[in-house]
Amino acid sequence: MQIKEVIQHLETLAPMKYAEDFDNVGLLVGDKKTTVTGILVTLDTLEVIIDEAIEKKCNLIVSFHPIVFKGIKKFNGSNYVERVVMKAIKHDIAIFAIHTALDNSYHGVNDMMCEQLGLLNRKILIPQSGSIKKLVTFTPEKEADSLLSELFKAGAGTIGNYENCSFSSNGIGTFKATKNANPSIGEVGKTNHEKETKIQITFPKHLESKILKSLHVNHSYEEVAYEITTLENKNQHIGMGMIGDLPEEMEEIKFLEHIKRVFKTGCVRHSPLLGNSIKKVAVLGGSGSFAIKNAQAAGADIFITADLKYHQFYEAENKLILADIGHYESEQYTKNLIVSYLRKKISNFAIILSDKNTNPIQYI
Repeated sequence: MQIKEVIQHLETLAPMKYAEDFDNVGLLVGDKKTTVTGILVTLDTLEVIIDEAIEKKCNLIVSFHPIVFKGIKKFNGSNYVERVVMKAIKHDIAIFAIHTALDNSYHGVNDMMCEQLGLLNRKILIPQSGSIKKLVTFTPEKEADSLLSELFKAGAGTIGNYENCSFSSNGIGTFKATKNANPSIGEVGKTNHEKETKIQITFPKHLESKILKSLHVNHSYEEVAYEITTLENKNQHIGMGMIGDLPEEMEEIKFLEHIKRVFKTGCVRHSPLLGNSIKKVAVLGGSGSFAIKNAQAAGADIFITADLKYHQFYEAENKLILADIGHYESEQYTKNLIVSYLRKKISNFAIILSDKNTNPIQYI
């Protein structure tokens, strides 16, 4: 198996198209055509991780955080980023980073946090906009069903967990316009005015090239007329953060003690207690201060995240509790998720969970 095949599996879990614009995801070091000998999964790629990969004969590191975030102008080993990249290249070790693509995945970072807390009725806290597209095209009436079938196979007509359903023209999904539609497209004169069907079908944006390939391969016209638009609808299965319910209410202090145990953190920094019970919990792995208002609007009793600054704790405004459990601590289970996923997809070589703790913050 080559690196590019491993990447295809990872893209199924967390398409790179959904990573944030500021991020640097994908294959950062290495050749995608390289044959894989072993995969080491880690939260961060440090020199100690490169050493571990060498020791365990892994030539591909799948890292949550990207080691290269900003442009590198020199390679002289003057900082840890340069040393890691230089060492990886020297030992023919590839590095792939998944970061905010997995943050935005429904079964990603935040789902793992919810899983550890046993939350029910999980929903994306900040659904991503601009990630649903619509294809409009025309096809001979007798070919409409077969074309739709092939588009479905390519992934069209399904958003999130919703299957290929027909909706009215103002819904999200797939539908066909009236079959007597007879627009003047293509070489109408040469088809003896054969009736055409207007097909409108939605699809997630990361499948656009696959959808268009299927359209051109399976359409009978030499020149296919089509239009693709980006919908304003928010994708309820792609986005930052997650919110869910505890099976049973808990007292505030007991829940704070609970999350301290679950996330194995040396400290939970939190805003003032409100004297309420905890039922609805919002989470966002990593730096999540930007989602405080979203957690409030969603009716969360507590928002669990990391990297909150002094003045940001005021933003709780006695409406919910803000709990900062630490950046590493909030994302620590992510590498377990990646290992579990890859082991289900790949069975012919080692997929190893790094045993190194890369948390740069210590507690006394």
